[in-house]
Amino acid sequence: MAFPPLRRGRLETLQVNLTYRCNQTCVHCHVNAGPTRSESMAAATVALIPEVLAARGLRCLDLTGGAPELHPQFRELVRQARALGVDVIDRCNLTILQEPGQEDLAVFLAEQGVTVVASLPCYLQDNVERQRGSGVFQRSISGLRQLNALGYGQPGSGLELNLVYNPQGAALPPEQGPLEADYRRVLAADHGVVFNRLYALANMPVQRFAAVLRAQGELEGYLALLRRSHRDDNLTQVMCRQLISVDWQGSLYDCDFNQQLGLAAAGDPAAVAEAGGRRRSHLRDLLRRDPAGDPIQVGGHCFGCTAGSGSSCGGALAA
Repeated sequence: MAFPPLRRGRLETLQVNLTYRCNQTCVHCHVNAGPTRSESMAAATVALIPEVLAARGLRCLDLTGGAPELHPQFRELVRQARALGVDVIDRCNLTILQEPGQEDLAVFLAEQGVTVVASLPCYLQDNVERQRGSGVFQRSISGLRQLNALGYGQPGSGLELNLVYNPQGAALPPEQGPLEADYRRVLAADHGVVFNRLYALANMPVQRFAAVLRAQGELEGYLALLRRSHRDDNLTQVMCRQLISVDWQGSLYDCDFNQQLGLAAAGDPAAVAEAGGRRRSHLRDLLRRDPAGDPIQVGGHCFGCTAGSGSSCGGALAA
């Protein structure tokens, strides 16, 4: 079963992977990020981002990694984007808030009105630490309390705090609504933590997670589950239709998962033809060209976004 063809709609979000460096090494990480990774976006490429936001009239800058906050220009980039009136999302692993040199990070995010999308793959300590390492759960709870104290997740504050759930192993996430209710109840009762929304994301069979499944003999079964659970209704809402992903070198991809697989976005046909098909589309191309209508690179991994209730950077696709 081949994945259906797709084309991009109106571009609304620029998702930028600033660095693969991270203070954690998570089992489900599709980026294969960790403390030993050194890839980091160059200053000249970072400088293009506000120009592209303005040129394309984009409404959202979605910053990811690794831990994007570890990039030396993270804060200046956030300031520039917010000065343009662009919404900024920080995909935060929570433990970064306690790292040396990041003690004022939460205050900075609140002052800039940044939306925090925080990884918390379960509300139970054992499950979190099985995926993310010993001690991570309590440090994550500490980070959530710190954000709550600044107004994040609190009614009427305007500071949005959304949590991210990932399943354990080769399974689809459960229905997002009931799971969110469970998170809300347990985190409030046990830890005094509040938040705005829960995003239930499927684990994508690429990079580290794919390697784990392959070693356990579960990769083919998981791919079959994703194909079997595909729903055409989810195709209209998949994130690649309104988002473009930028890697640390400035190359463009239809999503973060294609980035990890090296499946470059289509780009300017004339420029690609001139380079004999060898040229990858780059962030600077967006200064002069609207990618709306471009074909989207698809493959078997894309069923991870359309299986069951669907999965995107904003959680489930189905109501």
